[in-house]
Amino acid sequence: MTGIPEIEAAARTIAGHVVRTPTVPSPGLTELLGAPVTAKLELLQRTGSFKARGATAKLLSLSEAERAAGVVAVSGGNHGVALAVMAAALHVKATVVMPRTAPARSIGIAEAAGATVRLTDGMDSAFRLVTRLRDEGLTLVHPFDDPVVIAGQGTVGLELAQDADELTDVLVSIGGGGLIAGVAVALRARRPGVRVWGVETEGAQAMSEALAAGGPVPVALSSIVTTLSAPSVSQLTYDLVSALVEEVLVVPDREAVRGCLDLADHAKVWAEPAAGCLLPAARQVLERVGDGARLGLVVCGGNATPRDVFEWTERFGPS
Repeated sequence: MTGIPEIEAAARTIAGHVVRTPTVPSPGLTELLGAPVTAKLELLQRTGSFKARGATAKLLSLSEAERAAGVVAVSGGNHGVALAVMAAALHVKATVVMPRTAPARSIGIAEAAGATVRLTDGMDSAFRLVTRLRDEGLTLVHPFDDPVVIAGQGTVGLELAQDADELTDVLVSIGGGGLIAGVAVALRARRPGVRVWGVETEGAQAMSEALAAGGPVPVALSSIVTTLSAPSVSQLTYDLVSALVEEVLVVPDREAVRGCLDLADHAKVWAEPAAGCLLPAARQVLERVGDGARLGLVVCGGNATPRDVFEWTERFGPS
């Protein structure tokens, strides 16, 4: 299990390689939601998402033999970009496996960083291919089923605990669960009274289905939000989330896209739907907890192009 000592060690390890991103009060979101909102702006992180933290922590933990073998990762976009860029910075050869539905921008950035990019028909086949490449000798950097990666992502929560004013509730998006697991561990240790809520989109419900089933299960994927589309969570992330997270909320893709527009309009940040989904979920949290809530939002990434958002908006229509 990842604990606060591992997260603090990861923070020391990755310092100088990643950005300590801003934690800021958002007057615009406070007005929109009717409760004080603080935003942790991980979309300003290297490679545009929190994923650089876990990838860097893992790369710096490798032995010389593991580095020499080269690393491989599976990703819906952000983890692959983070691994490609950070591996290049640390002079490690990287292979990234992505579904063809991954954002074209993410594929292009990974290739430009020098990674070998392998495309598959979907996330299920991407995970199968990365398992085969690992078995052939590459060093796997898993996006969430790794305590070192979780500790790296947990540095988000460590910074939030250090930099935010008093919070009652923190919302974190969930794909495979690495970010929320690390954040929940950090907040439980540093802000034990804070409730942590997970957020998924419909058709990318690996954690909520795992919680309903009592453990990780394969899930059908249909969400447009490829960066949250894990075919299942891991036992490691399930155990941490089931122990530390208040509830996992699920919102439609349409509302996640609307959330992107609201973040641009009210918070003045350009986020992807994996972060946009936090706003409709925040409204659900406020309905549950009532007056006195002070929200923290982990704005996990900003790797969506204007064309992406415009196409999604046209597809779903005005809301």
